[in-house]
Amino acid sequence: MNHNHDTMPRADFNNYEIGDALGGGYYSGLIRIGDDVHALIVSPREQGEFDSVQLLDGAKPVPGAGSFADGLANTRALAEAGSGLAAKVLALEINGVGGWAIPARDQLELLYRNHKPTAEENWCSYRDGENPSSVPPGALYTEASPAQTGVEAFRDGGSEAFSEAWYWSSTFIPASSGAAFDQGFGYGDHLFNHSDDRLRARALRTIKLI
Repeated sequence: MNHNHDTMPRADFNNYEIGDALGGGYYSGLIRIGDDVHALIVSPREQGEFDSVQLLDGAKPVPGAGSFADGLANTRALAEAGSGLAAKVLALEINGVGGWAIPARDQLELLYRNHKPTAEENWCSYRDGENPSSVPPGALYTEASPAQTGVEAFRDGGSEAFSEAWYWSSTFIPASSGAAFDQGFGYGDHLFNHSDDRLRARALRTIKLI
């Protein structure tokens, strides 16, 4: 089982569209991790979504879980800190592949942007939608953008749709006492919760384009 970022030649990637089956899940957009561009792969809902889960049993800072773009690095740091959720996600093997992680903050935003389940207006406050890691960089939300996804399986009621609920990111707020970013999939607003609160989580993995 490969627990590192897989690779794919850029030329082999050109024909994929949002929602296409790829790498054990579904293609969900492009994210920059360091100097490299990665394809973001969201897990199938049945195998990779968790309901009412804590990031940690007891809110505390997690050194090494501060990346906005690299959920795998964050998830490994969480597992080292004793997160049962992180350990479960790292152990996942879905459709024959591993390397799954809890999304980093900017990865999670991109999942909402490209897989928004509802036709509700977006929440537009402060910096909702800002994403310097996505390719292209994500602009602030408007009430109408992003729109409901055009991928039928990810629309509200579809087999792969996100719930209209709060989802954990694995990105901890610097200098916090144990709070991590999260995102609402009903209206798209960004907030944070203490890591021992109970939200939903959806695993993802990445493929580096070379």
